[in-house]
Amino acid sequence: MTVELIPVDGIPEVKAGDVLAELIAAAADLRTGDVVVVTQKIVSKAENRLEPLDHHDLAARRALVERESVRILRRRGDLIISETSHGFVCANAGIDLSNLPGEDAALLLPEDPDGSARALRAGIEAARGVRPAVVLSDSFGRAWRMGQVDVAIGAAGLLVLDDWRGRSDAHGRELRATVAAMGDAVAAMADLARSKDAGEPAVLVRGLERFVTPEDGPGAAPLTRPKPDDLFR
Repeated sequence: MTVELIPVDGIPEVKAGDVLAELIAAAADLRTGDVVVVTQKIVSKAENRLEPLDHHDLAARRALVERESVRILRRRGDLIISETSHGFVCANAGIDLSNLPGEDAALLLPEDPDGSARALRAGIEAARGVRPAVVLSDSFGRAWRMGQVDVAIGAAGLLVLDDWRGRSDAHGRELRATVAAMGDAVAAMADLARSKDAGEPAVLVRGLERFVTPEDGPGAAPLTRPKPDDLFR
């Protein structure tokens, strides 16, 4: 299987109220079976998820994180690990302070990332007549591992979990625990095709047609581990 990563050039600086699906459809050479990976940042900008915030006001930053969290799990200095209303466990409730105009605003996560992905997919289909899968990506840290990697926080039309349990490995042994996180793998893969300062907020991933579904499906929600199975919270 050959997979191709194609950064989408020509998307202008996104502002509140922009019709993001039309901007992507105009800039991308879309085909049936493609996966469009879009950064959370431009989705949040288009949905006007900007919040006034003085970046130098630590108390205000902490208060905003607490407001956007349903549970605080750890604190260390100005770093807070929390659980968001979406069920994400991440640093500072996923609030973004980078690459924003001025120093008086913070960018919040979309209220409904899976809903945003479904709307983008429908909008792209209306504009171009093709129906690619859509993934919303964001950078998360990982327990026990250094650095950040992009993961899927929203999805539409993608099989985000590829369950191999009950199948056989190359030696005929039955697999009992293998469930591939395709949504996160696609998000991380797309991030390889752009740098953080490149101004390329969307990437086409081509060659994964077998994971693209006609239905929007349950989104990225199945990637969040259910609390009864979570041994670390």
